[in-house]
Amino acid sequence: MTQSSFWQTHTETGDFAELCNGLYQREIGLIAKGDYANAQAVQARLQSLPYYINRTAHAMIEVIYQGLSPLQLDSQNATWSAKQNTKIPLSGQETPQERAKVFTWYLQEDISVGLAVPVLLVDHIIIDCIDRIDVDKQRLRTNVAGWFSLTAFNSANEDKGVGKQLLKPNKKIMVSACAGHYWQRNSRQVPIIPSLRELLLSCSINWKNFKKPLAI
Repeated sequence: MTQSSFWQTHTETGDFAELCNGLYQREIGLIAKGDYANAQAVQARLQSLPYYINRTAHAMIEVIYQGLSPLQLDSQNATWSAKQNTKIPLSGQETPQERAKVFTWYLQEDISVGLAVPVLLVDHIIIDCIDRIDVDKQRLRTNVAGWFSLTAFNSANEDKGVGKQLLKPNKKIMVSACAGHYWQRNSRQVPIIPSLRELLLSCSINWKNFKKPLAI
């Protein structure tokens, strides 16, 4: 099947229509509640919305139909669904020694800008992406969470009281982030629906090799 015939086939499905409808409803609601400096800012957001909604809906359907994701598509709510762990899945990334291994993973040469990565924000994990790598200072920056040091001493100082932590991707962590799983004191809560940007990033995850994003 060619790429064009693939889109023609699957954009005609009910899943695509439901996804677009759900995404539009959610995004319009967020825009209505947003705090914008002027009318031009709202107009710019609305103008770009069709492009990003269509792109996200296409990508979500493609990874599902091609079997590229372990997640389940909830087209009615325009999000991913997956079984939630009883507690936040941070095993192997909690102690200073374990976090040093996380830093080593990010310092490898094949880690590149644009890679989707998980970031712990207090009690849930988001999908963020690397937008800058500073090799000399052994640090990297993600689009939402900002700078992370990849040395144990500096990381301990920077993260103290901030409530954010760069995580090494694995299946449990990435599933939880994509599905918006949320905990309070390690008690499961109603999931937080990921942002449109997170949903699009989730479609670039290569579940067989987290260092090599998919070209969706």
